[in-house]
Amino acid sequence: MLKLGIIGTNWITAQFVDAAKESGQYELTAVYSRHVETAQEFAGKENPDAALFTDLEKFFASSAFDTVYIASPNSLHAQQAIAALTAGKNVIVEKPMVASQSELEAVTAALKAHPKQFLFEAARHLYEPNFQLVKQFVQKNDISGATLVYMKYSSKYDAYLAGKQPNVFTTKFAGGALMDLGVYLVYAALAWFGVPEKASYAPAILASGVDGSGALHLDYPDFSVNLICGKTTQSHLPSEIYTGKDTLVIDAPESISSIEHIVPGAKSTQLAGKQDKNPMIREAQFFADAIQNADYAARDRQFALAQQVHTLITQVRTQAGIQFPNDAQ
Repeated sequence: MLKLGIIGTNWITAQFVDAAKESGQYELTAVYSRHVETAQEFAGKENPDAALFTDLEKFFASSAFDTVYIASPNSLHAQQAIAALTAGKNVIVEKPMVASQSELEAVTAALKAHPKQFLFEAARHLYEPNFQLVKQFVQKNDISGATLVYMKYSSKYDAYLAGKQPNVFTTKFAGGALMDLGVYLVYAALAWFGVPEKASYAPAILASGVDGSGALHLDYPDFSVNLICGKTTQSHLPSEIYTGKDTLVIDAPESISSIEHIVPGAKSTQLAGKQDKNPMIREAQFFADAIQNADYAARDRQFALAQQVHTLITQVRTQAGIQFPNDAQ
């Protein structure tokens, strides 16, 4: 049983804690928040006996937990992950794991310096059975191209339009469409098709300096892939993978419930299985199994993919003129 500590008390943390409990492999034992009232409220719903912390240094020094789930603002992920590894904790960090190339290098160095610890980025869709079904389809067919879409009107956008500065729409906290939603698409593209030969990003940049939406173009030797992401509009378009005359139509790359194989002149085939009620259960199980079985090969395989994803994202983001404070480090 893993003793779980958490940083962040928002809805996504609650969903992960529920998945962790459902897996039967974690116990929530420590909660960090900047405000003790918030920590108490969260612990009261999940485990009233959990240790509470408002001091991050004391949190990491505590023996109350051995594995930490980090769901703080994007710009804090890397430094908190490094602090956790240094303190001898295993780390599950929400996407995006890092916000710059220097942070990626620092996290890589920290993991190398603590080879017995585990570090996973919580890209939950990678672990869902339907995601793996698409990967199997791609491996068995000659791919002609793909278009992947994830555009969702942000609940924070109205506040931004009203003159406020939500974290997800500021460069200070490494916000924007590519970092928040686009990372799901980049993970999907690289997991399914591999690393492209070339990549470029065409963003619609807001006055705050982040991208409200954008189109990422990936060039492979024999085909191209287009990734469309956005937080200022709502899209109902499906995603598609092309193989000659056939098309694989996916309802949502980040949470797949429908995979329709369309063949001209024939009845379409539905390939998708039933989704889990909690979309984070598969990743919670995978992380726990890897940690408890000392499966360093699984850790290294997933971390190598994360390195590829964030190298590409940083490259296209900076080339497109979107700058974050840590880019200069």
